[in-house]
Amino acid sequence: MGGAAADRGSGRWPWGALGASAVPLALLIALPLAAAHRLPDRLATHWSAGSARPDGSMPLWAATLFPALIWAAVAGGALLAGRRADTWRTPVLLPLGVALVGAQASIVRANADRADWHDARSATGWGVAVVVAAVAAAGLGILLARRGLPDAPPPGAAPRADLAPGERVAWLSRTSSPWMHALAAVFGVAAAVAVAVTVAGLTDPLWPLAAPLALVAVTCLACASVQAAVTDEGLRVTLGPLGWPARRWAPETIETAYAEHRTPGQVGGWGYRLSGLGTTVMLRAGECLVVRAKGKAFAVSVDDAERGAALLNALGARHAPDAHHP
Repeated sequence: MGGAAADRGSGRWPWGALGASAVPLALLIALPLAAAHRLPDRLATHWSAGSARPDGSMPLWAATLFPALIWAAVAGGALLAGRRADTWRTPVLLPLGVALVGAQASIVRANADRADWHDARSATGWGVAVVVAAVAAAGLGILLARRGLPDAPPPGAAPRADLAPGERVAWLSRTSSPWMHALAAVFGVAAAVAVAVTVAGLTDPLWPLAAPLALVAVTCLACASVQAAVTDEGLRVTLGPLGWPARRWAPETIETAYAEHRTPGQVGGWGYRLSGLGTTVMLRAGECLVVRAKGKAFAVSVDDAERGAALLNALGARHAPDAHHP
């Protein structure tokens, strides 16, 4: 099996995960404290199924700290587990964060401007919405966790462009843009805050603000990373954490592949660019993997591009018509 892997984004761990975990914790504490002057001494925190009347309460301090402690314990454990938790961290933390923050916002909204917790509004409608959002977040977390990588080469395997008959190929290289990830985080946090304070009833509805902020955050995140993978099926280039959008080239369609140094100035800027050089996914200046297919060039700025090109050319030779007729 021929292969190699390169990842320029590994330095984000653990700071990226730590920053993402801090956002729900901050919201869980800030929401009730920001509305403390509008809340009773005890907050209604439980409603029986099908009932509009609350049947359980907590002091303000307990209602503030209890969900925050739950989040801190689970998120802290996931962070301390390191890479051993990679398979379950996102599918667990993403829906848990949505559920806890959504429930906290619903409780604040139900108790706002009430003198006694017994008079709190019904939280049934918002509770259903929170459950639906948490289930959707769980599905998204599973998709993120299941995004597969090509099979890794066995330990000690020496990369080589000359492939033996039947030898499998697995090569992977990723590049990410720290500043685009930072932009996505800033806009995403702003959107989350706008949604949370709207649900909590702390201000007039901010949906017209939250929607464009969320759209910008998702767009920045989708353009902040790129992954190129070479397998026996050819080349696959994907954008963003979900691997979408994606482009694929079968080995027999690739005329040639090579490594080339390119800069944003040469291709017209950052991101997905069209220029006289063809199409380029430009996240950083430097080495790019370039493939030519059907007379058109496509380049992606990833490390170890020369190795990826060598494997693609070897696969192309394997699939050439005369390769089967010695």
